[in-house]
Amino acid sequence: MADRINFSNEPGPSLEQGPSLTSLVSGIVNDLQVLIRQEIQLARTEMQKEWAKTKSVAGSMIAGAALLSAAGILFCFMLVYILDKYTAIPLWACFGIIGLVLAIAGGFLIAAGRARASDIHVVPPQTAETMRENVQWIQNQT
Repeated sequence: MADRINFSNEPGPSLEQGPSLTSLVSGIVNDLQVLIRQEIQLARTEMQKEWAKTKSVAGSMIAGAALLSAAGILFCFMLVYILDKYTAIPLWACFGIIGLVLAIAGGFLIAAGRARASDIHVVPPQTAETMRENVQWIQNQT
């Protein structure tokens, strides 16, 4: 049994200490800084995408309104005078009828633009989700 016991003066296995509290806190702070930088970059990227969608929708709506206006002016006069020439409707009523038809068509174009505008997110959804995850992670760390 004595041969199993080591009586030598050599030091035994040392107990290695884990990282200090300071290094753990420093690591967490560094991780948070990296995470915040990444979140800011993600938010920038998503905001740029949303801005591109906004420009596309606005451009479409403006172009639609401009075309509607030009077409309305040209066709309005033509149709009013056609109605006046071939019917017994007074000229003022012909203007009213054509104006109503153009207003309805314009309303449909505006409604279509509003439907497309609902796809635009003021707060980028992916950024919001990752921010929620980060807050949860930070809460679990403390």
